[in-house]
Amino acid sequence: MSEVALGPPRPKRVQGGSATADVVLSAHGGGNAELFPQILALHVPEGAVVADVTYGQGVFWQRVPPGRYRLLASDLATGTDCRALPHADGAIDALVLDPPYMEGLLRPKAGTRGGQGSHAGLRTYYAAGGGGEAPGGGRWHQAVLDLYLDAGREARRVLRDHGILIVKCQDEVSANRQELTHVQIVTGLAELGFYARDLFVLVRPNRPGVARLLRQVHARKNHSYFLVFQKVPSGQPVSRYRTRDLPPRAPGLADGG
Repeated sequence: MSEVALGPPRPKRVQGGSATADVVLSAHGGGNAELFPQILALHVPEGAVVADVTYGQGVFWQRVPPGRYRLLASDLATGTDCRALPHADGAIDALVLDPPYMEGLLRPKAGTRGGQGSHAGLRTYYAAGGGGEAPGGGRWHQAVLDLYLDAGREARRVLRDHGILIVKCQDEVSANRQELTHVQIVTGLAELGFYARDLFVLVRPNRPGVARLLRQVHARKNHSYFLVFQKVPSGQPVSRYRTRDLPPRAPGLADGG
């Protein structure tokens, strides 16, 4: 039997990285201002042009270090509708969307309209689409979904390829029907060409109160979601897309103005 010449032994594979428990988790207890900077740090590179198109009182940004991103803040109070943005095609690196996410916030009649607390301002701006009818012409929960998806279409226009879309939402019960809003948004945005890159669950620290409860039918919602999407370039199937870093800006690319 002839001998087979063997080459030098292959070096052992060495795993990179280090053991740590200091990682960003998918579920958090607390408020938006605590979680939002962690989402940005994980998914949006420093120096990125970020359009927050439902800025409101700027709660999300309270703990984001100034100057880390180029922030373009707008909402209906500043004359900008998230469904008709003034930015050029492909000019934005990341976009933040947090419209009113309960159907009670969009009811055209003030007497039946909800929205106390942190969403009172956005309720005022977006109630009945600002012009006597619900966004997209839908009613009840459909008006909420129409608003998200119409804004998603506009986000796709202004985001550059592989750009990041951060969406805040909450499930709800509307007209005695369980509406899993976060699932509907993920499905709807996939059809528009967005890959669902990440999901965060935010649990409120206090127990919600209920007035005039006769009989509980559904679990009371005490959590909301931050959904992180990535714009899939045209012609590529969302089903085959994989998470990737946002590529460097091409020379001469518009900067979000």
